[in-house]
Amino acid sequence: MEEVIRAYRCRTAEERIQVLRMELDYELAKLYEAMKEKSTHKIDQCKARLKEIRREMMILEVL
Repeated sequence: MEEVIRAYRCRTAEERIQVLRMELDYELAKLYEAMKEKSTHKIDQCKARLKEIRREMMILEVL
């Protein structure tokens, strides 16, 4: 429910999706670096954030 409220706060879902795509690219780059460093803690953090981004994108696609 909180994600839906956040989506409505943004001017349009399309604008939020664009921001999420940039965040997705950034998190994937961070994940790649963490994998090169073999840092399991950083890898887990990136995966958790990627799951949050995915969830929000799926909600926005429904709207």
